[in-house]
Amino acid sequence: MEDVTYTKGLYTATATVRPVEGGEYRGIVTLERDEGAELENTVYEVEATSATEEEALEEAKALAHRILGEIEF
Repeated sequence: MEDVTYTKGLYTATATVRPVEGGEYRGIVTLERDEGAELENTVYEVEATSATEEEALEEAKALAHRILGEIEF
């Protein structure tokens, strides 16, 4: 499954999925802040697991939108 990337100003949020125990999946969001020479990364996890990769990716995309929506310049 391909990652989904969103950008807002200096911030890029990448939504992805990783398998967890029990055959379920968890959505992950990596938030990058590009400050020229410095690149800061923060990783966020969706709290709940999902039965399918598609559901987990949808949860990760929703989390990415929430994170980017809270960023103020």
